[in-house]
Amino acid sequence: MKRGKKYLEALKKIDRNRLYEPGEALQLVKELASAKFDETVELSVRLGVDPRHADQQVRGTVGLPHGTGKTRRVLVFAKGEKVKEAEEAGADVVGGEELAEKIRGGWLDFDVAVATPDMMGVVGKLGKILGPRGLMPNPKSGTVTFDIARTVKELKAGRIEFRVDKTAIVHGPIGKVSFDLDKLEENFGAFVEALIKAKPPAAKGQYLRSIAVSSTMGPGIKINPVSVMQKAR
Repeated sequence: MKRGKKYLEALKKIDRNRLYEPGEALQLVKELASAKFDETVELSVRLGVDPRHADQQVRGTVGLPHGTGKTRRVLVFAKGEKVKEAEEAGADVVGGEELAEKIRGGWLDFDVAVATPDMMGVVGKLGKILGPRGLMPNPKSGTVTFDIARTVKELKAGRIEFRVDKTAIVHGPIGKVSFDLDKLEENFGAFVEALIKAKPPAAKGQYLRSIAVSSTMGPGIKINPVSVMQKAR
């Protein structure tokens, strides 16, 4: 892959043979960010699991203390009193069958979807549209629930979902390069803690195999996984 001049210049300032502490790595990410927009800080963790086995899947949610820096558009499928509850909690779009029809017509202007259990008969028919885009409400991620107010508020405040991919890596945003360093560190810690809590019993050996942080346009900076694991205990 051909890299840009700014990327290559940033790469020169990183010791590729060193495993940094989280604070050092995040400070470097902030210093090396060179895009004209506020880049997202991404966390990538390779886990000691085999995603081919059902008992080694890793997924869950984490409420980042300082959010992601991005305003998320939350859609809610609900009816009756839950419609008002969702609207008062700050949901951007609330509806039922008419909303499903709108989505079938190609409208997808939202970032996360939530549904009450009694609406899943309607939502289930949208699986082929929402599923591939990662927008399908799911009980395991807490997006199929009657506790609409709390869920919407948490999602708007920065709760995100994570899931291990087929290469055993979990990716996720932990803020923006404009965030203060201490806020990035706290978001990093919350994400790692959630990953550790989600460790499947079938996972053996070292769980956090490798950790890296990067900005949207910048190079990855490796973090010492052993040190992170020790501090998390």
